Amino acid sequence: MARTGEGYATARAALSGARTGPKPVTDAGWALRGGLHAETSNVTNVLAHLTGDTAGERLSEAMLLGVGGGLGAGYMLWEIKGQTPNLFLGFRYRWTFHDWAERTMDRLGVGYQVKTTGSSKAAASTLQEQLAEGSAVLVVPDRQVVGYWHLPAEPALAGRGRPVFSGARRSPVVAYAATDDGIRLDDRNLAPLTVDADLLADARARVTSTKNRMVVVHTVPETLPLAEAARAGIADCVAHLDAKAATVSLPAWGKWSRLVTDQRNAKGWPKLYGKAGMATTLLSVWEHVEPAGLTGGNLRDLYADFLDEAAPLLGDAADAATDAAQQFRQAARLWHEVAETALPWDVPEYARLRELVATISAGVAAGDGALAERAEAADALWDLVAEYDRKPPAEPDLAQLSAQIQAVYEAEREAVDALRHVLR
Repeated sequence: MARTGEGYATARAALSGARTGPKPVTDAGWALRGGLHAETSNVTNVLAHLTGDTAGERLSEAMLLGVGGGLGAGYMLWEIKGQTPNLFLGFRYRWTFHDWAERTMDRLGVGYQVKTTGSSKAAASTLQEQLAEGSAVLVVPDRQVVGYWHLPAEPALAGRGRPVFSGARRSPVVAYAATDDGIRLDDRNLAPLTVDADLLADARARVTSTKNRMVVVHTVPETLPLAEAARAGIADCVAHLDAKAATVSLPAWGKWSRLVTDQRNAKGWPKLYGKAGMATTLLSVWEHVEPAGLTGGNLRDLYADFLDEAAPLLGDAADAATDAAQQFRQAARLWHEVAETALPWDVPEYARLRELVATISAGVAAGDGALAERAEAADALWDLVAEYDRKPPAEPDLAQLSAQIQAVYEAEREAVDALRHVLR
């Protein structure tokens, strides 16, 4: 088997296969085009649906990423007493905020309406009404509660040592049809994916900040202001990555690099994971960085694609955009090295974890027909992770990991310097 998560291009082809194939699967009038990253792909797919099949050609997922502010940087721990801290890495602009889609659509002149309510029953009823009218709706379910990624539930934690995911992971998906079996969702899947309506309602109500929130997109301009929007998105990216915050901008990578080997800091990895939980964390690093899992990966190559696509729109700054694209592709290569050190393929136990993650992702892409396969893979995955958290199959090379994260930090600072030239 090829190394799971080895290449961005391979994973992108697998998860976006419908874009490059002759014709995507259509379900209830909705084309399942796939995608790499949840937020960027679902907005891309909604706009393509509203404007016809040509929209995927004139507005790519890469372009949406760039117009929406491009890249982010962030290192956070989701901590619940008595459980392994859950690591989060942020790779998209404003990754800690839930309004990315709206801000991006505002920039493009797209018309939409945000609907909120404190009542799960009212939210479910409104969703059904919108779907009956033929609308495609962006909703934000808790990823553990919604079920189809098979993140372990809290009741399953007793005696198993599994990480806590409920309330910790959320990102928008598209609800596009109601059937007798439930609600059909587009989460980069290439075949129909159905979730029980009551379960989806529970998942939408789980997280307070996005509780029962939905965005209904209704109009797309005939001509999108791509040149202006691309330049504004680049300005956002530079400002965001240039910020001094040590949690949600580039300095986060420097902070993370130090914590990996810091034996005195309470948040240093030797103290935090010295007794248990290291396997969960190493897997989380690999899954965040590589495009083979739930998150879509580090997005640096996708952003480089944006810069190449945007170059003809930027006039005299075209060459600067192309140069910056090369810098971000170098950063993507360095991120791959981080992932390989975190969860090395030549450790058979870790190779198995990578295969299981890929099986789950492929099962989500395959929709309802792969439910049993991905559920079986997930059960095996979380049992193995719990086992390896207690007794790691190999000693992690934290010094090497720290050095590689620092190399990423330095490379991305250089990439931002190159990106700054686009705005001059």
